[in-house]
Amino acid sequence: MKAHPTSLPGVFLVEPAVFGDARGFFYESFNQRELEAALGRELRFVQDNHSRSARGVLRGLHYQLPRPQGKLVRVVLGEVFDVAVDLRRDSPTRGRWLGEVLSAGNRRQLWIPEGFAHGFLVLSGEAEFLYKTTDYYAPEHERCIRWDDPSIAIAWPATGGPPLVSAKDARGLSLAEAPLFDL
Repeated sequence: MKAHPTSLPGVFLVEPAVFGDARGFFYESFNQRELEAALGRELRFVQDNHSRSARGVLRGLHYQLPRPQGKLVRVVLGEVFDVAVDLRRDSPTRGRWLGEVLSAGNRRQLWIPEGFAHGFLVLSGEAEFLYKTTDYYAPEHERCIRWDDPSIAIAWPATGGPPLVSAKDARGLSLAEAPLFDL
């Protein structure tokens, strides 16, 4: 496993060692000891989530405050454009975003630590998205920033029409209105 730092401090692109031949492939999708060594920090995952979405579905930008969640995310079917937005109040990269294509084909994962909002847009006909979290889902602490906030200006890829978002996500706050992390 290799963990590559990104332009947002604390966010890492994780690439597993994949072993393949004419029969198919094998890879270790998660190894606590190796991931902690690669990230340089201890982790405690408490929940796994699995979602399935159609092309053009955009989920996010979600976070929890208090009770922030670190997330290790990956795609096992299809392809998504995955986004992290820095919401740490005193961070020099506050309000900046990072986007990575994650797919069943490239098998890459993204580690998004506490202090970031997260969202993704489905690029393929459908996608199944898995993520491990460092804290439990707490609906009373869930927050949402608008996916199209002009102050963040995420360059979402085109999918042939406007993104399909939930009513809850459409009501997300702007970055200027959103509560931030004091980490």
